[in-house]
Amino acid sequence: MTARPDNELRDHSTGELLKELSDQTTTLVKQEIELAKAELAQKGKTAGVGAGMFGGAGLFGVGAFAALTTFFIVLLDGAMPIWLAALIVAVVYAAVAGVLALTGKNKVKEATPVAPEQAMDSVKEDVQWAKTRAKSGMT
Repeated sequence: MTARPDNELRDHSTGELLKELSDQTTTLVKQEIELAKAELAQKGKTAGVGAGMFGGAGLFGVGAFAALTTFFIVLLDGAMPIWLAALIVAVVYAAVAGVLALTGKNKVKEATPVAPEQAMDSVKEDVQWAKTRAKSGMT
């Protein structure tokens, strides 16, 4: 938006000023929508990474448990009772799944709030600017 000196604006009719205000408002709204789209796309991407990590935690927790549990329990069974071997394997798997889940949670938390904060702040500034311009035009 290009601002004009106040004395140049005073030479225009009300209709011309309203048309210019309408044109500037339309341009401003389009720019704010584009900013909001870009900001939401970035936040969505970060949330997707976090959600993928949650999926990885679940996949690892279930898949690794099913595939490796028997092997490790049998391996440890020679040194201790089978129930203790099973307990140790379960605790290790739970710790791995917990670390992945916490990492995924942090990634999802980075992407919140989902609202386009920059665009909202910019709109507030634009509204304040428009109010100031409207007040200066009335005097």
